[in-house]
Amino acid sequence: MQRRRLVRILASAIGFAALPGPRATGAQRPWRWRGSALGAQARIDLWLDDPAQARRLVGLCLAEIDRLERIFSLQRRDSDLVRLNRDGALSRPPLELVAVLETAARVAGRTDGAFDVTVQPLWRLHADHFARPGRDPVGPPARDLERLRPLVDHRALEVEPGRVRLARPGMAVTLNGIAQGFVADRLATLLQDQGVASVLLDVGEIATVGTAPGGGDWRVRAGGPDGPALDLARGAVATSSPAALSFDGGGRLSHLLDPATLRPSAHAAEVTVVADSATLADALSTALSVRPALVRTAPLGLDGVRAVLQHPPPAAA
Repeated sequence: MQRRRLVRILASAIGFAALPGPRATGAQRPWRWRGSALGAQARIDLWLDDPAQARRLVGLCLAEIDRLERIFSLQRRDSDLVRLNRDGALSRPPLELVAVLETAARVAGRTDGAFDVTVQPLWRLHADHFARPGRDPVGPPARDLERLRPLVDHRALEVEPGRVRLARPGMAVTLNGIAQGFVADRLATLLQDQGVASVLLDVGEIATVGTAPGGGDWRVRAGGPDGPALDLARGAVATSSPAALSFDGGGRLSHLLDPATLRPSAHAAEVTVVADSATLADALSTALSVRPALVRTAPLGLDGVRAVLQHPPPAAA
């Protein structure tokens, strides 16, 4: 299952020509790659004079996406995440995995567990339940959910530079609410290190390098077609929404699982976070979408969060 795109680039505001179309004398040409990363539609837009340089940089990005998928993917049997879930522990884990899990733990602690990467057994139970003919539309039986309660606990995930361990047999991790943000951040750093002045990345979450062509802000639209347009001077933006995916196919039981109730969040809302990093924006938007009551107190002491928006805004108390 793949999430629908929830943050869109407003191409008219960025000023794309047909790619790699005509350009004014002395102006850089926009180059665009489209594909997928970690199951999400992906896009890399960069502005350069040299087509060979553009192809080289896109090649570096694709190699980096492939490398990171070998760490974070639940679909690749050879990934580090799959090995962690299978074996219950991982010695000498990649630094990228440790970094993602440390950010996940920070967001989990600040949101009282609303963001919890150990919900994978719960996800699998719901997915298997709704894949069966004649399933109960309410969801899995309460007894089956309660059997999993000890396995859904971010505090039982032990993370150290030299070892990652799941403290209880049967636990499993999903990084679907944070890894795409990390990929966006990593590609942004890679391209910035290569000297590219203007880059817009959309690999499930959006990250930027430099200013938009002409020196202005980047412009994106968050949420649905009528969602707010955001001017992004730098940094990243992520949106999570119950409308993105549902277990029952009808939109009633969203993919946003509440670790406290073990069921799809009963109060889920569409939330956008603007932050210095896409990793943080991705994780925090997921947590606030699961428990939108937290929006009133965001950014919850998390450094690097610049704006939080709920669509539509919460009613006044």
